[in-house]
Amino acid sequence: MTFVTTLTFRSGDRATLDETVTSLKQQVERKGAECKGPHQEQPEHHAVPLYSQCQLGDRSDSWNYTVYTRWLEIHGSNHIAREVAGTDLPDSIHIEVDVERRASQAYR
Repeated sequence: MTFVTTLTFRSGDRATLDETVTSLKQQVERKGAECKGPHQEQPEHHAVPLYSQCQLGDRSDSWNYTVYTRWLEIHGSNHIAREVAGTDLPDSIHIEVDVERRASQAYR
């Protein structure tokens, strides 16, 4: 059985997100682990209604923002995945970690 650790990064700051994820991928590869990605999803656009007072109906323009998502998959190398997941990241980046156990495929 092989463990695959998926690290998902989300941020509203695309430049910082891309720079951070690229740096982490290089760090993983320097340590000799197999790393796939970074992969990306379509950006999510959000609109939050704003009110000038605490009463319904007194609505002003919405606050619009975008969330960007990137993810890396680290195959095996659990200690390296744990180290990368514990790295200090900029405050603007949120990380989620998912570990999945996959059956090893026999090579013919």
